Amino acid sequence: MAPAPEPTAAAAGRKRKKPHGPSKIIAKKSADPKRAYAKKKKEKHKQKEKKSRLKPAEPDQIAATIGDGVAGATVLLSALMQPSRQLEFLLRSFERASKMRLSPLELDSYSEGCMVQLAEGAAQDVESFGDHVKGVFGSSWKEELCEGNHIDGEIAVGSPTLLVISSSALRSLDLLRGLKMFTKECRPVKLFAKHLKVEEQVAMLNARVNIACGTPSRIKKLIDMEALSLSRLKLVVLDMQKDAKSFTLFTLPQVSNEFWDLYKGYLDPKIREGNMKICFYGAVSERDITKTFSLADTYKLNKGTLYI
Repeated sequence: MAPAPEPTAAAAGRKRKKPHGPSKIIAKKSADPKRAYAKKKKEKHKQKEKKSRLKPAEPDQIAATIGDGVAGATVLLSALMQPSRQLEFLLRSFERASKMRLSPLELDSYSEGCMVQLAEGAAQDVESFGDHVKGVFGSSWKEELCEGNHIDGEIAVGSPTLLVISSSALRSLDLLRGLKMFTKECRPVKLFAKHLKVEEQVAMLNARVNIACGTPSRIKKLIDMEALSLSRLKLVVLDMQKDAKSFTLFTLPQVSNEFWDLYKGYLDPKIREGNMKICFYGAVSERDITKTFSLADTYKLNKGTLYI
């Protein structure tokens, strides 16, 4: 048998190729399981998000997730909600503020007829305010809002037919500018503390008053003093305009407490009597609506059940 040939110098100089060992395969298999799980979860979330964009949401789903949508989304309560839902929102807000629940017997004394339904699609701003009010009063708007003559025994002094409640003096002035069509013969009374003394307001209320506008604290004080009367009151407008910090009449600290004191002491009894109407004016954030309606899943009102 011939001996094996000795390797040549060229062959000896060549590097031997290292065989593919299991090290790379093992490295692939030993990848961080946490990273792999996170990546899989992220891909699953993207697919779910894509499906939700393609499939339109049902109305019930929108209602269930209200408040979690676009930041700053708002709702015109008086235009987009039926009077029964508006009343529910008012009473729920009252319950939240007073930290109590109204009994079924108490709820029976309310009627959805006390809430005003404004036209859907119409702007609710200062410029449109007068037209909205005119529509609520109907054919009697001139007699109720424009006449300036005082009639003894029939029209008490200091007793407006329209009361507008807002969260600030500046906002009250804005809203009064929207009511100029009614105030040529009978001037409105400004019921807020800024630059106005109580004595001055008492003097202004010692005459026929059709329209009054102001903040809860001063309004309540003048009622307590018996300078402001609610005997002719037909409509109360609750201005829901947000301030610079996104607070409203129902959510602004201190002012909201003052409003609910006024409501409980003087407005709520008038609503139960059925002689006065409430009108929400302006948009309310969806988040505030969600918080208000989250007291319970269902709410019995006027012998019916309203579902959230």
